[in-house]
Amino acid sequence: MAAFSSSKSTNQNKMETNQDKLAITQALEDLYLKGIYEGDIDLLREVYHPGTLLFGDIKGEPYAKTLIQYLDAVKNRVSVKDSGKLFRGIIHTIDVVNSIAVAKLHVKMYDFNYDEFLSFHKINGKWVIVNKMMTDIAQ
Repeated sequence: MAAFSSSKSTNQNKMETNQDKLAITQALEDLYLKGIYEGDIDLLREVYHPGTLLFGDIKGEPYAKTLIQYLDAVKNRVSVKDSGKLFRGIIHTIDVVNSIAVAKLHVKMYDFNYDEFLSFHKINGKWVIVNKMMTDIAQ
């Protein structure tokens, strides 16, 4: 027989979670979204853990890259900013549990509409992306 229990979060835990969500939001806006918009790999290196893997599909084709491969692609493409194409990044949700978190975003860039799931880990007091899952959706 399964046992069920519920416990209420303390105010301290709620405050820490809110501070963590704010820190992740700031990392997403100031480093991740700005980095992909401007094609700034230094900003992206700051938000990604060096061992990050990226997976998903683009227009139905499988996508799998190491962080090094991804940053090389960003460095060698025309940035969204310089392309003159529309860019919009929307943070839908951020869920935090202790030192891990998942953010769901929608990113419109070039001719793509991506739904993204970014896994974060808090390492040495800093939230960094440790995994990126993405899919190109029709809109």
